[in-house]
Amino acid sequence: MTGSDVPPSFRLAYVPGVTPTKWVRTWNEPSPDVPLTLIQVPAAEAADMVRDRHADAVLLRLPIDRTGLHAIPLYTETTVIVVPKDHLVAAAEEVSVADVVDGVVLHPLDDTLDWDRPPGRQAIRRPATTGEAIELVAAGVGLLVVPQSLARLHHRGDLTYRPVSDVPESRVALSWLEDETTDVIEQFIGIVRGRTGNSTRGRPPAPARSKRPDVDVRKAAGDKSTSGRRRRGSGAPQGGKRGKSRRRS
Repeated sequence: MTGSDVPPSFRLAYVPGVTPTKWVRTWNEPSPDVPLTLIQVPAAEAADMVRDRHADAVLLRLPIDRTGLHAIPLYTETTVIVVPKDHLVAAAEEVSVADVVDGVVLHPLDDTLDWDRPPGRQAIRRPATTGEAIELVAAGVGLLVVPQSLARLHHRGDLTYRPVSDVPESRVALSWLEDETTDVIEQFIGIVRGRTGNSTRGRPPAPARSKRPDVDVRKAAGDKSTSGRRRRGSGAPQGGKRGKSRRRS
């Protein structure tokens, strides 16, 4: 596919917790040249979605194997620890690793944080998914360290979360195939980098033009015609009365 080819739709995959809503809204303003199709995908399958050409681009969490892929980091997520509401940690505004080293910290197989193992004691087995780990936290089996967006995604009334320091942070990135940077990809890159819905798609904006060029021309001409009079005189306008009226004693 070349840069000038336009597919029937732009297929954007995204991992759980990442919300592309604001970018999709901008894409659709005022009306899309190419329809955008959203595909939610498990974190472990995100990179392969574009490698296998099931999606044109994907919003995923770093780190990943970048072989054959571009990846533009977009933002860094806050890391939090999920605990039962009656847990001691819930009384703190922020938690450090030292606060949880004596507890069981779950390590799901789909963990998105870049570490070999979380702090604290390990559970007997690793949960298969973050969702399963959340259920175990609710059952009092252990605690869970995740990006804040995943804690919000799996929100429960009996659980809460607090920011945790001295742990890895998750970075969300836009990724696509290295040899397939199409016009449509470039358009979406512009949006995630802050382009507005009124920006021109796929081509540079035309240079700004004055709404009333005749006013600018007359103003320039007037400046030239009066400059000579200012130089000949003492700096005051010619003709008429000058200065302030004298005060009577």
